[in-house]
Amino acid sequence: MFESTSGSKALAFALAFTACGVARAQDAPRLPLEQVPLNSVGTVSSVALDQSTARSGVIYVLQRGDKADPVIAVDKAGKTLRSWGKGMFTVPHSVRVDADGNVWTVDAGSSVILKFTSEGKKLQEISVGEIATGDKCAFPTLCGTTDIAFGPNGRLFISDGYGNARILEYTADGKRVKVWGSAGTGPGQFQIPHGIAYEGRTLYVADRGNTRVQRFDLDGHYLGEWTNLGRPFALKVVGGALWVSTMLTKESQTKPAILKVDLATGKILGQIESPGPHSIDVSEAGELVASGCCGGSNPSGYSFFRKPR
Repeated sequence: MFESTSGSKALAFALAFTACGVARAQDAPRLPLEQVPLNSVGTVSSVALDQSTARSGVIYVLQRGDKADPVIAVDKAGKTLRSWGKGMFTVPHSVRVDADGNVWTVDAGSSVILKFTSEGKKLQEISVGEIATGDKCAFPTLCGTTDIAFGPNGRLFISDGYGNARILEYTADGKRVKVWGSAGTGPGQFQIPHGIAYEGRTLYVADRGNTRVQRFDLDGHYLGEWTNLGRPFALKVVGGALWVSTMLTKESQTKPAILKVDLATGKILGQIESPGPHSIDVSEAGELVASGCCGGSNPSGYSFFRKPR
């Protein structure tokens, strides 16, 4: 597995290596999971699993339709349990659940991060600000933040990917600590950092436009990258593996897939076809949820992946 550690020359080699690496991803063993498609009322941007003891098995769906609340809590059969959030979002983008069962949302239009209880009571708001405008936006209504990861001691790491190409760190009480990253193709630079995940001492960033997953320490120092994982959208670290929701490209055809990747080597351990590349979450038991947006087979749906019965 190739890791870029010496600047632009190594990165150029890595990009040339990508095509054959993606082919290997498509040939990886199929993960032994059974897909259960579920439908929503609008475009599902993101999904997350609550793994806290009291609410284990609850799925949080973040959707963009105007016929229902943006945040919907459902069970594994897709039955609605509760919902909230109308009038609180510009472009709902990502939903995450922390270890205490709090629900966090990321808005790609306003660059506002919201923290809720599992019942929908608002606990905290972080306004990242410095939103990109005009031709600096990746897409007309997508100009801001993309994802959040929970580090040690309450540290929060936010990917600001639709215009600013940067990572931000905040304290648990919402105070900004640092900002790092810039637009470009070199180590520590980004083209749409779309997803972020944390494990141990390492941050993983889905550098979507550059077709790679970059790795950093918690101070933002570049550690290396993997370029064999297609075009990554979302990441999750659980069970000693990095899970990647991605678009695989082979012979001018693309398909969304979920990859299970060895953390030590970047080797692809398994893969399964996904309803869409935009979002993923994985439980400690190895069950998955994935959204159908964007470029997937069912933009208004999402899927729960369970072990065969």
